[in-house]
Amino acid sequence: MADISGVAYDAVKMAVEHVLAKIREGKKLSTEDILILYLGTIVGDLKEIRTDIARLDDKIDKTNQRIDDIVKTLSARIDETNRRIDETNKRIDDLAKRIDAVQTTLLEIQKLLIELVKSRQ
Repeated sequence: MADISGVAYDAVKMAVEHVLAKIREGKKLSTEDILILYLGTIVGDLKEIRTDIARLDDKIDKTNQRIDDIVKTLSARIDETNRRIDETNKRIDDLAKRIDAVQTTLLEIQKLLIELVKSRQ
């Protein structure tokens, strides 16, 4: 398709140059000549629009790449934070188990002290 549009563009360009030569010579323009000039203007505008679209596509691609980079960085930070939270939770769980063990030991000591006191009375 690009080849066809290139050929069409070249054909319109040649036709416009022919009409411009008629204008330089001071010849009268036909309706077809005016239409060719108008078509040449439209083709030129389309070419500029395509160039602008290509430039914008490139900018969008670069912006998307920067967004992807930010997402990767944030994802890595979130993963690291989650890992640290998991480690902290594990330490809290271990500490809670130790506290439970100490409480159990204290209860056993309390029971023994009560039995000791009862036996001495």
